Amino acid sequence: VLDAAKARRQGAGTSRRRSAVGGDGGGGRRLRGYSGPGPDPRDPQPLGAVLDRLVKARGWQQPAAEATVFGAWERVVGPEVAQNSRPVKLENGELTVEARSTAWATQLRLLAGSLLQQIAREVGHNVVRKLHIHGPAAPSWSRGPRRVRGRGPRDTYG
Repeated sequence: VLDAAKARRQGAGTSRRRSAVGGDGGGGRRLRGYSGPGPDPRDPQPLGAVLDRLVKARGWQQPAAEATVFGAWERVVGPEVAQNSRPVKLENGELTVEARSTAWATQLRLLAGSLLQQIAREVGHNVVRKLHIHGPAAPSWSRGPRRVRGRGPRDTYG
């Protein structure tokens, strides 16, 4: 039994060595000589293809898609919508969008379904599942150089 195991081990070792030298790219050894005609792993590769392989190997598809929402907002939603809105945060598939005016916020709420479809078409499904759209931030009376203690500046608006 011991002799049979040794023979199997020696047979596996020689076949492994042959495949590494044979040029199939396996075994972790560096290939020598010219690559010759046809595709070869040593050939120059386009940068986009190399980055795509790296993103897939590291599991960065989801963060890359989320970054596309912010980085290419105009391409994702169109120039007119992008001029009047901006993405604020993306958390758990819920995108918060701030509109330039309350009228645009209302318009974007009406367009929410088509915006979700456009985003899914550009960056992939399940990256953005829900939109939270709000208008411009109102001024806060709680901080600042002219803060009034108590009920606030009630008598200045009338």
